[in-house]
Amino acid sequence: MNRKVSVAPMMDCTDRHERYFLRLISKNILLYTEMIVSEAISRGDKKKLLSFNINEKPLALQIGGSSPKLLAEATKTGEEFGYDEINLNLGCPSKKVEKNKFGACLMKEPNLVADCLSKMQSVSKLPITIKTRIGYDNVEDYENLYKFIETLKNTGVKTFIIHARKAMLGKFTPKQNLNIPPLKYNVVYKLKKDFANEEIILNGGITSTEQIKEHLKKVDGVMIGRSVYHTPYLLADVEKEIFNNSNVLSRQEIIEQLIPYVKDEIQKGTRLNQIMRHTLGLFHGQTGSSFWKRYLSENMCVRDADVQKIDHIMDKIKFNNFATSPS
Repeated sequence: MNRKVSVAPMMDCTDRHERYFLRLISKNILLYTEMIVSEAISRGDKKKLLSFNINEKPLALQIGGSSPKLLAEATKTGEEFGYDEINLNLGCPSKKVEKNKFGACLMKEPNLVADCLSKMQSVSKLPITIKTRIGYDNVEDYENLYKFIETLKNTGVKTFIIHARKAMLGKFTPKQNLNIPPLKYNVVYKLKKDFANEEIILNGGITSTEQIKEHLKKVDGVMIGRSVYHTPYLLADVEKEIFNNSNVLSRQEIIEQLIPYVKDEIQKGTRLNQIMRHTLGLFHGQTGSSFWKRYLSENMCVRDADVQKIDHIMDKIKFNNFATSPS
């Protein structure tokens, strides 16, 4: 699996509509689902939770939990649904996640995590990977991180995605945890030196192809998050500069290719804004960016039942060149 560049799992962001949209821009990146709790997979509507469009692949399923049994069941189910990788979340710092004993708080319990990973690997042939932080609260010494990764490596896991910030559990909101703890890229670089045979992916604060190129000199891959969500066409630069693929759709072509998907989803009962909210940043930095955002905000909350009106909106989108419309 090519993990040179991937898009991070982001709650309320990387749902199936966002992933379909991003795949129109980039054919080579690895995409991740939002985190889905293993207990929800066990007890909930599996089809609703796990179904995806085949065009989204390659696609990894990120799951959260701390029960080896439930995580193994979720892993097996994910494999049956056709995912290409199963990733265990060991980095989410929210209070709700900590209360339910998964995410970053599991860095405190490496042996439990190892049991979970061993069980997950025993039921699936898919690659099992982890995403974690460099530390938590006042525990951010390199020795502790090294021991944590060493313990997990001994289960057979070979790919480690490292968010280069520590997590402040119970003290900061998830948003604060994405900004306040300082980024320490050198810690991730050192991990790669010490775990030369393992795949080390760096995550956190990456906003440009220039940064990606620099990081790739020292780690195996780079995971991008918020910058892609807010500026999705960044992935066109990634295709051209990182994957040497010049066959990239223009912004207008992306809209045109998205329209049949939108119309099909509307017929299935999906609300227009569930899809189009992900495209707000498509024209970021272009002359027509504010025109595009204004047009969407005025039209994407149209009543779902009015299919004819939706057809009219989407056809109008198709014939408007928003990239050159006046701001």
